[in-house]
Amino acid sequence: MTTIMPEGDAIRKAIKWVCASLQEDPKRTIANLAQEAIGRFDLSPKDADFLLRFYQDQKAGANPVQS
Repeated sequence: MTTIMPEGDAIRKAIKWVCASLQEDPKRTIANLAQEAIGRFDLSPKDADFLLRFYQDQKAGANPVQS
């Protein structure tokens, strides 16, 4: 299954940052990291919604992101 990535650079950076942060500290929660990424990368409401749904889908068993 192919993961669809949005066109915006900020959302791509946010997803990469969340993934890297989880690898550095697996004890951090995705919800907290996602909220921090929304502010850190100044995501639009649409991109923020995408980020939250992206990680909900990942948690539900979708394929992980390939770099």
